[in-house]
Amino acid sequence: MEFIFMLTHHDVTIPNAMEVFNEVKDAGLKCIGCKDIGLNVEQYKELFDAFKKQGVQSFLEVVTYSEEEHFRGIDLALNIGADNLIGGMPSYTKKTMDYLKGKEKRLGYYPYIGKITEHPCILSGTVEQIIKDGKEAEKYGIGGINLLLYRYTDDQKKLLKMTKELNVPVIVAGNVANVGQIKELKENNIWAFTIGGAILEKKFVKDRTNKEQIQAVLKSL
Repeated sequence: MEFIFMLTHHDVTIPNAMEVFNEVKDAGLKCIGCKDIGLNVEQYKELFDAFKKQGVQSFLEVVTYSEEEHFRGIDLALNIGADNLIGGMPSYTKKTMDYLKGKEKRLGYYPYIGKITEHPCILSGTVEQIIKDGKEAEKYGIGGINLLLYRYTDDQKKLLKMTKELNVPVIVAGNVANVGQIKELKENNIWAFTIGGAILEKKFVKDRTNKEQIQAVLKSL
């Protein structure tokens, strides 16, 4: 299972993302990312260039709702050289895959599934409908799914168990904040999970640095 450290808090890229990255880049991370809002284009380019130099897989998460903002996020990911695009409203999945087919840059895409509302994003709908959305998205050739499991408003354990019906890698995003959750995800064969705020809020090792928080998460794997 992979840990994707997100340089974000409350679904916005933190203003000191480069500073924090430089602090944690030697912690042993393989994957790192941020949201599509919070920095300007030049700051994103600088940040993703640094990711590339470090040799980590990069992820840009789209958390905006309108179609115009969604495709602005895709263009941003292509422009800054992100390896993967995650998130994005389920209603735009097919259009996104069609759009990416015409691009020279290879970009892995992991869309949200289910009903996404509010900011920070919340997941709702029945478990059955969410899994159905995932199976529909698979038909379009997606790289995997970005699931807001711990922001789901209903039965999270049932939803987690049902992910076994999906045939693509699943990233669990949002509100992962303790080792118990990480163990639960691993037991259910989740491919990867993201953590942002819980690292910055020092929830894994009290009063320790961001680097030590990350090392504690990696050790739990």
